[in-house]
Amino acid sequence: MTSTLSAQVTGPVLAAYDEGYADEVAAWNTGATHTPELVVGATSASDVAAAIRYAGDHGLHVHVQGTGHGAERPITSGLLITTRRLDGLVVDPQTRTATIGAGQQWGAVVAAAAEHGLLPIAGAASTVGVIGLLTGGGLGPLARSHGYASDYVLDFTVVTGAGEIVTASATDHADLFWALRGGKFGLGVVTEVRVRLVELDRLYGGALMFDAADIEPALRAWVDYTATADDQVSTSAAIIRMPPIEQVPEALRGRTLLSVRFAYPGSVEQGASLAAPLREAAPVYLDVLGELPAGQIARIHNDPTEPGPSQVYGMLLDPVDQDFATAFLAAFGPSADSPFVAVELRHLGGAAARDVEGGSAVAGRGGAFACALVGVRPDFFEKVLPEAAAEWRETAGPWLRGDCNANLMGLPITAERLATMWTEGANTRLGEIRWRYDPDSVLAKPA
Repeated sequence: MTSTLSAQVTGPVLAAYDEGYADEVAAWNTGATHTPELVVGATSASDVAAAIRYAGDHGLHVHVQGTGHGAERPITSGLLITTRRLDGLVVDPQTRTATIGAGQQWGAVVAAAAEHGLLPIAGAASTVGVIGLLTGGGLGPLARSHGYASDYVLDFTVVTGAGEIVTASATDHADLFWALRGGKFGLGVVTEVRVRLVELDRLYGGALMFDAADIEPALRAWVDYTATADDQVSTSAAIIRMPPIEQVPEALRGRTLLSVRFAYPGSVEQGASLAAPLREAAPVYLDVLGELPAGQIARIHNDPTEPGPSQVYGMLLDPVDQDFATAFLAAFGPSADSPFVAVELRHLGGAAARDVEGGSAVAGRGGAFACALVGVRPDFFEKVLPEAAAEWRETAGPWLRGDCNANLMGLPITAERLATMWTEGANTRLGEIRWRYDPDSVLAKPA
């Protein structure tokens, strides 16, 4: 079976019995173990096109993986295309653009752009794949000042479900371009993207960390702060239970902390003034907020940089208040018996609420906050975390929105949640575009 396809592609074609298969299918989220019938390590758009045509001829659904950060569920059938070898990266300081292969991670793009005083609008974590973030929209540390990462896309090179290589932009295949900016599922395999960069070499950013005894006043102050926050200020608040292990710095080891993340793309003086109410809310245990080179923007969230098991449960919220803060602290505060290692609230709105000229398929722009619950214990994956997340969704009901965003959705992945993620009109339009570019439904879509 593999020999026929191997003759058509340059990259490896592997079945489960082949050496290297396990490494090829491995995801950054080690909590998901993939076992597709075949995996193709694409080295070009032509490889991707050949793999898709082969899958269509043999009745296989096509899945795609860059880094595997979004591997919420294991892939157990079909053909998996891995894109990590598509690692091209060219920054053009004259046009302030970056041309990025599908295998690149955001950290490399940030570093390359920083050499020219430029910055891509990206996510919070340096190890996240470029394409997975963009096709779902992509929220990062500068969400309120600069919007979604996909708002900065100029064009995609994409292989359709029919195995055709096309360029999607505002002028070519504009329907597909609209869909790829936020539509996420079943639209094609992106092999390259060109994005606009912003001129930003420094910002005022970092985090204020509050110890367990001061979490409540600090969180309540942050909730009040968000009600009138400057649109140029992006913040989030996360209660983190630091494990008592050597890999964690001694000052943090074994502690429950509130990390208030802060980003302002302006002067130190104005940033410090805007952050003052948060600094004064309670005694600060660790203050790592100040002037920051834009190339070090990942330090704001300081997300893990090594693979590991995780489950994430996400939702969007309407504006929150002190009643919400009371419920949140009861569920996840330092005295709560929470199974989640981290629970985060991201303040949205500002530029993230405004769609781009010509529109996009980004869902959830009306959300005021995103909430994410993160668990890392595999023995909790089957029952403990799902039950705790369901209990929190019920508690958060008065503030919970029906819609969501593809990148923020997390678990559970259900038909009901997928049906309500986009508006009825956007869902209809996405369905028509998926059929147009994948008439035989070769590309896998979430059930």
